[in-house]
Amino acid sequence: MIWPRRGWTRMALYIRHRVGRLPGTPYRIAAGFACGAAASFTPFLGLHFVIAALAALALRGNVVASAFGTVVGNPVTFPIILPWIYTFGRTLLGFETAAELPEDLSFSFIFDRPLEILWPMAVGGLPTAIVAWLITYLIMHRVVSGYQKAQRRRRLRKKLRRRARARRRAAREAASGPPSPEPAEAEAPAQEERGEDRNDAIFATRGQH
Repeated sequence: MIWPRRGWTRMALYIRHRVGRLPGTPYRIAAGFACGAAASFTPFLGLHFVIAALAALALRGNVVASAFGTVVGNPVTFPIILPWIYTFGRTLLGFETAAELPEDLSFSFIFDRPLEILWPMAVGGLPTAIVAWLITYLIMHRVVSGYQKAQRRRRLRKKLRRRARARRRAAREAASGPPSPEPAEAEAPAQEERGEDRNDAIFATRGQH
């Protein structure tokens, strides 16, 4: 079943966000993702994660990004990818006719027919995977570079805003002068003065007597 356009858009934004936040240089992340995409063009269903991870390690790419890259191979794209690599492989091998592939193509169906199905798919999948790697790498390198630059600009703006708020707060505190004394401290001298006045009045009364 074809996913709605909104579903594809959400998935693309989610992958862009998650892949862009991965640690590493744009090369490592883009190379890893491209390895996952390239693995999707091989007939080894069920082993794409392993193939993508090994290729990412060989090319010094990000292994986690390679797992995200395998999303290129999915129930929507496999009905296009598998017949293509099979037909292309038979053409490269010089075969004239091609066998009909079942709609529910499975791992067991492919490997039960190593010469008839698996070998042509492997031959056709290899050059296709190389082209897919190059195209995906160029796209993802640009995407990751832009995402990381945007993240750095966002962090810089937040840092500058915090500094500006701190300067404004310091300026307000400097303009308002020293803090006013506490009420208890302000009342203490007044109480002492009243006590002294009372003592003077008592002494003056006694002197009159």
